[in-house]
Amino acid sequence: MHPLAVSRRETQLTAEQMRLIRPHRCARTLTVELIRQGKVRDVYADGDDLILVASDRVSVYDVVLPTPIPDKGAILTQLSLWWFGQVADLVPNHVLSEDVPPEWKGRAIRCRRLDMVPVECIARGYLAGLGLESYRATGSISGVEFPPGLLEADRLPEPVFTPTTKAEVGHDEFMTMAEVGDLVGPQAANDLERLTLAIYSRGAEIARERGVIIADTKLEFGRDTAGSLILADEILTPDSSRFWKVAEYQPGRQQWSYDKQYLRDWSASLSDWDRTYPGPPVPPDVVDETRTRYVEIFEQLTGEKWSS
Repeated sequence: MHPLAVSRRETQLTAEQMRLIRPHRCARTLTVELIRQGKVRDVYADGDDLILVASDRVSVYDVVLPTPIPDKGAILTQLSLWWFGQVADLVPNHVLSEDVPPEWKGRAIRCRRLDMVPVECIARGYLAGLGLESYRATGSISGVEFPPGLLEADRLPEPVFTPTTKAEVGHDEFMTMAEVGDLVGPQAANDLERLTLAIYSRGAEIARERGVIIADTKLEFGRDTAGSLILADEILTPDSSRFWKVAEYQPGRQQWSYDKQYLRDWSASLSDWDRTYPGPPVPPDVVDETRTRYVEIFEQLTGEKWSS
C-alpha cells in the first residue's frame, strides 16, 4: 500500500519516533493521528486532510538503514515544493499548504486525500539502474524495444515511460503498457504515460539549464473525488531520481551522482551484508557525503542557499 493511501495498519516504531508521534495541536484542528508509516515518510490524518512528514530515514534495496541522514526529509520536502511550482501548469498536485505542527515545519506538507493509482510511473531519458539491467537481459524495458549496442548511461532515442508494479512485499516489477491498461484502464494508462513524460521533459529541460542531467525519475499519481489524476508524494528529488553533472557526463561508465546512488554504491561494497533486514550502520563520512550531495542538488536546481 502506498504511504498516501489511508490505512490503520499497525506500525513498529522506535522510541524516538514514539516520542514524536503523539496528538499534535495545530491551527486548523485539535489533533492529528498517525495512520501510516512508510520506509521514509509518515502519514497523519488531520480531519479531511493528510499531513505527509518526510523523515531523515534512508533506505537502500528496500531496507531502511539504522543511520539517518541529517536534513534529508526537509530537503526532499522543499525541493518537491519547488518542483510542484515548476510543473503546476501541466498537472494539479496534492499540496494544500505547509500548515503543519511546528515540530515538522519545513519537512511536512498538508495534502488532500487521494485514491492512489497502483502503478509506479517511471520516465527514463538515459540507460541506468534497473533499466540498464533489463536492456542488457532482453533488449527492452517495460516491453519497449531499444536499438542494440547501447552503453551504460547512453541517452535514449527519446524519453520513455517504463512503469512498474507497487509491490507490498519484495521488489517492483516492470509492466508493459498493456498490463497498465488492464489494471487501470486504457485511457488512464495513456494519461499516466502522457503526464509522466511531460513532467520529466519539463524537469529535464530546467535541470539541464542548471548543469544537471535527470537520467530518470519516479512519479506517483492519485485520483481525487472527481476522478481527476493528481500528482502526489514527491517529485524530482534525489530519492526518486538520478541526477548527473552535465560537465562530467560520459556514456559507457557509471556517472557521478547527486542522488541516493552514492549510498547504494557504498552499501553494495559491503561483503558482509546480503541486502536484507537489518541494514548496516552508515559511517559518519558516508553520512556527511550523502547529505552534502543532497544539499548541492537542492542549491544547484533551485538557485537558493540551503538553510537547515
